Amino acid sequence: MKRNVRKFVVLISVLLLFFTTCGPVSAADDGKVNINTAGKEELTQLHRIGPKTADAIIEYRQKTPFKSIEDIMEVKGIGQKTFDDIKDRITVGVETKKK
Repeated sequence: MKRNVRKFVVLISVLLLFFTTCGPVSAADDGKVNINTAGKEELTQLHRIGPKTADAIIEYRQKTPFKSIEDIMEVKGIGQKTFDDIKDRITVGVETKKK
């Protein structure tokens, strides 16, 4: 019985270590979605972003990575209203100010 309990404790410890160190690759540390690295599933979790728009974001960034979160408005289907709804939930990683 003690042996099984030890195995269980070790398993739980390993799982906790895994899940605390291996989060989603595209999610920023602050919980924001990195629009330069997020997958389709993660992008569609953003308000007003459906599968077609997520595909458009991915296609756009393959040609031109986003330098600021405002750049997402260059993607067809994302206007000011959508941007206003998601701006607090997105990041591009290290942002650079536009001049």
